[in-house]
Amino acid sequence: MPDEELKRELKRLNRRVFLSGGAAVAAGLLGWEWLQSRPQEDHLPWPLRKGLELNESFAKTYFGEARLIREFPREAAGDIRPNGDVGIDDDDFEPSAWKLNVAGLAGGPLDLALADITALPRVELTAEFKCIEGWSNVVNWTGARLADLVKKYPPKDMTGSSYVSLETPDGEYYVGLDVPSAIHPQTLLAYEMNGQPLNSDHGAPLRLVIPVKYGIKNLKRVGRLAFTRERPKDYWAERGYDWYAGF
Repeated sequence: MPDEELKRELKRLNRRVFLSGGAAVAAGLLGWEWLQSRPQEDHLPWPLRKGLELNESFAKTYFGEARLIREFPREAAGDIRPNGDVGIDDDDFEPSAWKLNVAGLAGGPLDLALADITALPRVELTAEFKCIEGWSNVVNWTGARLADLVKKYPPKDMTGSSYVSLETPDGEYYVGLDVPSAIHPQTLLAYEMNGQPLNSDHGAPLRLVIPVKYGIKNLKRVGRLAFTRERPKDYWAERGYDWYAGF
């Protein structure tokens, strides 16, 4: 192909690419403006919220007690960054006065001490903690299965109690779980990390460890746990994230 003809062809192609790219950018901006103008549903434009709900329905179809997260040898465990302190401000927290308030039980609400939790069967789990930001660490946890707490302190109506709500003592951080996730065999109320009692940054004296969910669901310093028929509020779902937060 002669040089002049080649130059004309390259110019034509460059013009086509520029026009196509411009049209794609314009379509993207218009689509984004349309999306942002949609009515809100649970703090998100409804098309985005429906997309998250669709992801949740897919995840639930293959979730179950037999679906276990990979566990690692104890020696594979390492440190984990604290990454968040909402609800664990130590200025007004008195460790010796801590109790776990449990509501929605057949026998009425209870205030459990840490000794009541450590009296449950002791379970050790070394698993990957996955942050929604994209990083992960293998951590060793020791605690009691939430399922064992349910066995000892049964809810008022397990068939009607479709959800579990957990909050920090001050109520500033809160998560909601579906019952199957809450009573999954790898869901723990943990009081030790890497062989040592939890420190304040990691939620002492008791935190939720649920490795089938992203870290945003692994609530530190559990102060209240309730069985409920209504879907509980969730801190990060109110800020545009997935309520289910499973993988």
